[in-house]
Amino acid sequence: MGIIFSIISGKGGVGKTTTAANLAIGTAMQGKKTVVVDFDIGQRNLDMILGLENRVVYDITHVMDGDVRLRQALIPFKKNENLYFLAASQTKDKTVLNKEKVEKVLSELKKEFEYIFIDAPAGIESGFEHAVYFADAVIVVVNPEVSSIRDSDRAIGIVDAKSKKSQEGKRVAKYLIINRINPDLVQKGEMLSSEDILDILEIDLLGKVPEDQIIIEASNTGHPVILNEKSEAGRAFKRISRRLCGEEVPFVDIESVKHSGLLKSIKKMFQ
Repeated sequence: MGIIFSIISGKGGVGKTTTAANLAIGTAMQGKKTVVVDFDIGQRNLDMILGLENRVVYDITHVMDGDVRLRQALIPFKKNENLYFLAASQTKDKTVLNKEKVEKVLSELKKEFEYIFIDAPAGIESGFEHAVYFADAVIVVVNPEVSSIRDSDRAIGIVDAKSKKSQEGKRVAKYLIINRINPDLVQKGEMLSSEDILDILEIDLLGKVPEDQIIIEASNTGHPVILNEKSEAGRAFKRISRRLCGEEVPFVDIESVKHSGLLKSIKKMFQ
């Protein structure tokens, strides 16, 4: 049976969908049969990042409503035979989701795929709750800024309270990806360090991704950065993907900074 990873963030604009796309490609590159599912009903963007926007015919709501079989809605990723994509609807809203329909789709996916990545909608509304309810693990994406970390802390609390595993008294594994790290700002004390963030959120670090202008070009062209050998962010996503596949990969120091000195004041916001 496959593993369901829900990719979450407390707010939009932190690079969650970019992370979901690149991790899905990365695990597929490691030989894992992988599917990435867009749960942002009404606001899909994952298809564009993957370069598959012109290939979407059916979406997850068609499958949930029984209009088509799951296999008909799955779109193969043309750059790797191990990866498939299931699109979100652009014409409906998150009210179409319900636990029974979501569970049926995810159960089918777990039978066929080793890794299932869910690109959860940003924020903590009902769509988010459906995206994390059946998760085996969540990957929390944050930027090194106070608002992102504060909102992610709230999102983690919802996972602990409302996911199926938590309600059954089981543990939902939680992993952190710190995205858009600017070493110069960290060294100046104008951006939180990884140590600061880990001290606040207290979950396992999965990886650190540096700020990389190539990501903008990648999003516009549908050529994810993990496929670009020149991209520092792409190399970071490769390392993270290898860790997800069970490989022990050393962390690369992309900050080279002492304690930022911001932690003491920020911690008060989480008490």
